[in-house]
Formats: sequence, structure tokens, C-alpha cells
Amino acid sequence: MITYFLVENDKLVQKKEANPKDHNLIWVDLIDPTEQEKAFVEKAFKIELFTDQESEEIEISSRYIEEENEIGINMNFTYRKDDDEYLEAVSFILKNGILFTERDNEYLTFRATYRRMRINRPFSGEHAFLMILDTRIDALADNIERVTDKISKLTRSLVKDEILDSETLKELTSMQDKSMIIRESSMELQRVLSSISKSRIFPNEHQDTIRIMMKDLSSLLEHTAFNFHRLEFLQDSFQSLVDMEQNKIMKVFTIMTVIFAPPTLIAGIYGMNFQDMPELNYEFGYPLALLSIVLIMIAPLFYFKMKKWL
Repeated sequence: MITYFLVENDKLVQKKEANPKDHNLIWVDLIDPTEQEKAFVEKAFKIELFTDQESEEIEISSRYIEEENEIGINMNFTYRKDDDEYLEAVSFILKNGILFTERDNEYLTFRATYRRMRINRPFSGEHAFLMILDTRIDALADNIERVTDKISKLTRSLVKDEILDSETLKELTSMQDKSMIIRESSMELQRVLSSISKSRIFPNEHQDTIRIMMKDLSSLLEHTAFNFHRLEFLQDSFQSLVDMEQNKIMKVFTIMTVIFAPPTLIAGIYGMNFQDMPELNYEFGYPLALLSIVLIMIAPLFYFKMKKWL
């Protein structure tokens, strides 16, 4: 599917068809395009779209490409599926004041950008591109706030309530994964903006906007680093509490061993089948043996209670 964005009568108009030679055209958005649609855009606008392999390339040299009159950028955007988040490649090409985007799915960032564009109309493809990145930064800030809130809840449940279960551990791992995605996305945006600020063909009128966005990204990275420290603290706390619980269990087993060892010894002695055992001829030998077993069990328990080991 191809969507065209044009500025007509000082208003942003969204169309399914447009004249490639229209000077009011600022953005061509391709969502999961067919080979025929890609071929049409390449021929009509005299550009070469990224291949799937080029879009997914991780090398920085393939992430930002600047030619004589064209800038090509590959970036990862967050895609939600079955309550999980994934990073998928989105391609951007800037040429002759027109922005070309190619993606496989719909993303919250693009939908939010559509709404922003109705209020703050972009006047060029470069402006539209920066609006997408700015919306992406706002989305990352919202994600950081959600992660921070969940970390605070985890802190209360773990440190104060000492809730040690598999769900807490899963939540900790989930928060670490989300923080990692936020960090990777922020650093990627930072690299792209840094490259654009040094560009020979990107309009200089946007330099102030780029500097502000880079400052915002620096703040996001600092906040993300702080969240990582908190998560490490929670993970260490979780492990410490688990170790304490295991020590308590081992202490109980050790105490039980100490308690039952002497009675077992007494019972073992009187269970020996020797003919000459003086106590066997006592009238109260059997009750005394039982009483000895009970007393020798109670004495360690009483001692451990006094020492507050139990």
C-alpha cells in the first residue's frame, strides 16, 4: 500500500494516488508494498529503494548512506505482537525535499505522527522526517516512564513485602529486556541525528531542532542507565533474599539433624540384642528410656529458642 502526503491550500492532504511531479508532495509512505508498487515508485521518482537485506544490515555504514542529492537511512522501530515487543527495520530516503518510507507493519510512532501532522503541518520531507523521529523520542520517553513505574512496584513487592516467586523474576527479566530495547533505540536515534547534523545536503534550518532532540536523547539515556542500576540492585536483592531463604531451610535441616541424632542413638542402644544389658532388668527401664529420648529432644529445641535460632 502506498500513501501520499501533500500540502494543498496550506493543509496536509493524504491521498492514495498522486502525480510524482507535484511540487506539493512531501511524503511517500509504503506499507508492506508489493514488488509492482516498489517498481512503480522507483521508476516514477528515480530512486532505488533498499532491499530487505540492506534494511536489516547492522553495520553503521549501511544504516546511514549519503550521496550527492540523496540520504538513505535504516532504523529499527518497536513492533508489538502477542504482548511482546520486537524491533523491525524501517527504511527512509530523502531526495529533492520528499521523504520516502518503507515498512512492513503499522507502528504507533507513525500513527502518532499522522495526528501531529494535522496540527503542525510539515512543509518538506525533511521536516516530516524530523517529526517522525521526534515522535519516536516521545514514545521512548513514555516507555521509560512505564518501565520506571513498574520498577518502583517491583521494589515495593520485593524489598518491602519480600515476594519471591517466578513471576517476580519474570518481571525483572522483562524490565531488563525493555530497558535494553529503549537504550538501543535511543543510541540509534542519536547516531542518525549526529550524522544528519554533519550532512552536506540536509537543510541547515533544522540544526536547532536536531540539537534539542539530541539533548532529549541524552536525558533518556541517562534515565535508562539509572533504571539499569535499579534493576541490578533488585536482581541482587532477589538473589540475596533467595540465599537467605535457602540458608533458613538448611538451618532447619541442620537443627533437625542435631535434635534427632541423640534420640536415635539412645533408641539404637536399647535396640541392641545383647543378653547382658543392665537396664533391661530395671522395672522402669523402658519408661526411662522413652523419657530420656523426649528430654534429649526438647533440650536442644529449648536451647535453640533461647539463642533465637528458630
